[in-house]
Amino acid sequence: MQFGRYLEKKLENFRLSAFFALQIRHNKNLKRMSVSKLEYIWLDGYKPTQSLRSKTKIEKGYDGTLENTPMWSFDGSSTEQAPGGSSDCLLKPVFVTNDPQRKNAYLVMCEVLNPDGTPHESNGRATIEDDDNDFWFGFEQEYFLWNPETDRPIGFPEGGFPRPQGPYYCSVGAKNAYGRAIVEEHLDACLDAGLNVEGINAEVATGQWEFQIFAKGARQAGDEIWVARYLLERIGEKYGIAINWHCKPLGNLDWNGSGMHANFSNGAMREAGNRETFEKICEAFRPVIREHIEVYGPDNHLRLTGKHETAAIHEFTYGISDRGASIRIPISTIERGWRGRLEDRRPNSAADPYKVAARIVTTVKSAAVELAVLEEEVGVA
Repeated sequence: MQFGRYLEKKLENFRLSAFFALQIRHNKNLKRMSVSKLEYIWLDGYKPTQSLRSKTKIEKGYDGTLENTPMWSFDGSSTEQAPGGSSDCLLKPVFVTNDPQRKNAYLVMCEVLNPDGTPHESNGRATIEDDDNDFWFGFEQEYFLWNPETDRPIGFPEGGFPRPQGPYYCSVGAKNAYGRAIVEEHLDACLDAGLNVEGINAEVATGQWEFQIFAKGARQAGDEIWVARYLLERIGEKYGIAINWHCKPLGNLDWNGSGMHANFSNGAMREAGNRETFEKICEAFRPVIREHIEVYGPDNHLRLTGKHETAAIHEFTYGISDRGASIRIPISTIERGWRGRLEDRRPNSAADPYKVAARIVTTVKSAAVELAVLEEEVGVA
């Protein structure tokens, strides 16, 4: 009898020990789950091309929302954004999404602010005047997958050249398509992060690829392009492959350069219903060629030569389905009864999408008063 009670007591103690052990483990798991890794991403102050920078902040009880993402700071003297004697710059979170490649992690795109909270001079996002997200942008981001050891695109034989360009565009097969594993991993990461990627394809030159991102709102479009660029750079680290954003990395050879064509529209264009509206907007770009080229990426004179599907850098042209024009009027816009978008083909692959969008928004808005008069003339409701 006493032995039976002794066994019952032992069993009870065992159950309690097991219960408490599970509870401790559960609490540890809860504690671990409540810790999040926030990767703060920003653009440095290097000229003429800004680079991506990032660092990780650990937060407990973080809910993944922008409003609960704290400001942070960094040493601007190490990024060409502040002197050493007053080096603090602020990071203002503007876009948050999950980080698909790390556990309990988020990607946080930031604007850079001065210590007094004003936008830093390197902050292109703050120059965008599109508060109501009336402008929609679709960027076509081209790039080269680059072998750091040979300092050439992947697919280029050491000390020589591959076959002339022609078979590589939208190619299939190991003889023509190079780096697909990287490109596919990048696509999956972007989609898992909730970025609105609309497609990918191999481009005209060996080792050259493209992804497209569309967003309703100029700032959102810029945010997503920069986060997608960040993910591609990070994936490239894994493979020992660099991402070359330069618009003409192979120099003055018979190989295509890289662009970041900017497709754009606003409410007036999406509802126009007449050719005159689009021509009036295109003409608004003619007197501000210099202002656009200034923010369309460095070394664009190497790319905008009038060859390889480009217009000459100091000229301005536009035309229906014309890939050699400064601005192309897509056939889809015509088929919808002159309702839709335009494509500025001049921005290059290293351009800051924030600055590109800001300049396009400014130019299109400059045509607004004339458009209102034009709509009365052609009887547009």
